Amino acid sequence: MSNQAALAACCPSLSERRVPAEAAAVLAPAFKALGDPVRLQLLSMIASAESGEICVCDLTPAFELTGPTISHHLRTLREAGLVDAERRGTWVYYRARPAMLRQLAALLTVTPAGAVSADRPDCS
Repeated sequence: MSNQAALAACCPSLSERRVPAEAAAVLAPAFKALGDPVRLQLLSMIASAESGEICVCDLTPAFELTGPTISHHLRTLREAGLVDAERRGTWVYYRARPAMLRQLAALLTVTPAGAVSADRPDCS
C-alpha cells in the first residue's frame, strides 16, 4: 500500500474505525515530531504565518535556543512531512503541509454518535 493510500485509509477518526497498520506507520512520525514543545511551537508559527510561509530568520529569535538546535527541530518537522522548505539565497522559508495537517486533524476528530462525518476536516 502506498503512503497516499495508507493516509486515505485512515480518514475515519479514531472513534469511528481502527487505524490500519500502514496508516499508523505513516502518521506516527508526525505525531512523534509534534511531541516536542519546541517543534509544536515552530509548526504553529509556520502554519499561522500571514503569507503562508515564514523565514527561519523570523523563527529563531522566538526561542532561547541556538541556530543549530532550531535547524534540528525544523529538519525533524520536514522529515515527518509536516512542513516544506525552500532556500532563497542565504535564508530558508518554511510552509506547513496542509494535507498532512488535515490527515492528523481528521484522525483525532471525534464524531458524536449520530453526527454526519462530513463535519470533519477533508482528508484529501
